[in-house]
Amino acid sequence: MNKKLIAVAIAGACAAPVAMAQTAGPVTLYGRVFEEIVSVDAKAGGDNPEIPRRTRIDDQSSLLGVRGTEDLGGGLKAFFQLETAFKADQNDTAFATRNSAIGLQGGWGSFLIGRWDMPYKVSTYPIDAFGDLTMSAISGIGHDQGNFDRRDQNVVQYWSPKFGPIAFKVAATANEGKACTTSATTGDTSCNNPHDLGANVTYTSGPLYAFLAYEDHKDPSAAYRKERGYSGGASFHFGPIKLGGEYERIKRDRSDSALDSPEDRKEWLASVVWTIGANELIYQHQDSKGASTAGTDNSADCKSDTIAYKYIFSKRTFFIAQYMRTDNSDLSTCSFGTTATFPVKPGNDVRAAGIGLQHVF
Repeated sequence: MNKKLIAVAIAGACAAPVAMAQTAGPVTLYGRVFEEIVSVDAKAGGDNPEIPRRTRIDDQSSLLGVRGTEDLGGGLKAFFQLETAFKADQNDTAFATRNSAIGLQGGWGSFLIGRWDMPYKVSTYPIDAFGDLTMSAISGIGHDQGNFDRRDQNVVQYWSPKFGPIAFKVAATANEGKACTTSATTGDTSCNNPHDLGANVTYTSGPLYAFLAYEDHKDPSAAYRKERGYSGGASFHFGPIKLGGEYERIKRDRSDSALDSPEDRKEWLASVVWTIGANELIYQHQDSKGASTAGTDNSADCKSDTIAYKYIFSKRTFFIAQYMRTDNSDLSTCSFGTTATFPVKPGNDVRAAGIGLQHVF
């Protein structure tokens, strides 16, 4: 008798999750594996010696994720996503560091809470020929060398529906680090209230994509108490050719008031992708002039050029080969995109060649 009761209890416990899963919306498992073999060195520059050639295996944001939705009725849906990075070449990544959130969506747009790429960052995905991946990604020089290429934590975002070809996104981080102190002498209270704000407006119609984006960082306790980024760009397809261009301006106020005026960085990118059947020929140029993280004035500058070949086996798998050179002034430290850092010193000129393979599932 007891054995029968236990069996019934176990059956009931197992049946409940199954019933719940059947009433929920679809849940999808997805991922990407992208690895590159890279040979890289850096020439001597400024007061710094050369960096000898070495071969590396660089992970290019391989990921594993699960996402799902539930229809709540009346045109309203709940959605979630949990996405984690992993490296196929080594196991040193933390769990769920990528876009992960919960939210609601309807005819009025989408609202989410969690950790997500900021609108400033995502606006340049269609412009950057390398999709913010590999050593030639925009974040190696542009986006203030990745400082404006953020996936912020503790963020809330609103994504509008499309108004014809126009849509927009707005994001803000919670000020969890806020702290106030009171002067024992004057009794005045001052508060450190760090937070990020960002927004973009995009236009998508046929072969044309265009955007404007803004992002603001405030943290009085950081080396730069206020940072502001302004960006705009467009891409256009005609036949097998895709052209892209982007310009941005970064202004930063130092907390130590080392400069009488804000540091000012001006950056631009131009790309061309020529598709011939399953083949793509790619050229991308980036240029930055102004303040560098290595200097305290507005005289640093750098530029990079990349040529690449991509063979697309299928919608899920491609091979890529690329060569990149980056030239730095004596105060500049421009290097790889943020997925593949390299210990460049001010003035070092980087030369790199690599081959890679990506598969998505």
